[in-house]
Amino acid sequence: MVMDHNVQRDPQTYAIIGAAMAVHRELGHGFLESVYQEALEIELTKQGIPFLREVSIPIYYKETLLKTTYRPDFICFDAVIVELKAIDTLSSKEEAQLLNYLKATKKQRGLLLNFGNKSLQHKRMVLNLNETS
Repeated sequence: MVMDHNVQRDPQTYAIIGAAMAVHRELGHGFLESVYQEALEIELTKQGIPFLREVSIPIYYKETLLKTTYRPDFICFDAVIVELKAIDTLSSKEEAQLLNYLKATKKQRGLLLNFGNKSLQHKRMVLNLNETS
């Protein structure tokens, strides 16, 4: 097993990925996304990782509040948007979705976690708000 060098740079996302790996080890692949959401909620609690699940996030267009809201699967440590998938493989579509969620929430870090494969797929994304307009 290769040690992830990001653990020292970002122990929060490393901890979330570890919790997701525990869920994937226990359940494997093939369940619906909702099963993994519920199991990850249990694992995050067990590991003492603070989170909110599916809270409503407002979306603005030119400073006007839209009726549509975004409900991320999890916000962990009040700083990391966590989006779960249970699909064959992650694509640029899911990455774009997470990027938009980061912009909408003004959070800088996000994780895509895909439980739909034989081994857990994870993608960490960082949004530099100074470079994105």
